[in-house]
Amino acid sequence: MAVEWMGKYRTFVEKIVKYGNSYAESYKKEYLYNTVFLFSAAQIQVLEYLLENEDKNQNMLEIAKRLGISKSAFSKHVKKMVEKGLLEKYHTSDNKKNIIIKVSTIGKEVYSQYVQYAYEKCFKKIFSLLDEIPMQYIEKMEAILDISASATTDKTKQKKEVNLILIEE
Repeated sequence: MAVEWMGKYRTFVEKIVKYGNSYAESYKKEYLYNTVFLFSAAQIQVLEYLLENEDKNQNMLEIAKRLGISKSAFSKHVKKMVEKGLLEKYHTSDNKKNIIIKVSTIGKEVYSQYVQYAYEKCFKKIFSLLDEIPMQYIEKMEAILDISASATTDKTKQKKEVNLILIEE
């Protein structure tokens, strides 16, 4: 079956699919990223979020929701990173169950090393190309990526129709 319905956008759609597949394959795999620690893209996202929001003292559930991942997945990432010394766990003085996660000094150093690596390996080229594109077109591309991401996550949230079946006794 041909995919003519995509018309002139076939190559563009192919690139989005290729990126999604590549990212999905590497999302949970741990790499060194030119550091002494193995960590995954998922763990990097947690680290980045915590660094960007370190003044907020959000609890684990709030952070998991903001990242769009389950509390159990977030807890697994945190556990691994605490074991590596990248994160530290705290609780509030008024509630020991309210766990607050902070990036450790080692975590900040490792993140800095990762950023240098990621910038040189990938983002330097991307930013250079983006510099050639007017901001309104970048915003359109952001919208396209948001639509693509929503289409992916929305289908996982679709509820299967459930029917009631009478129990005869």
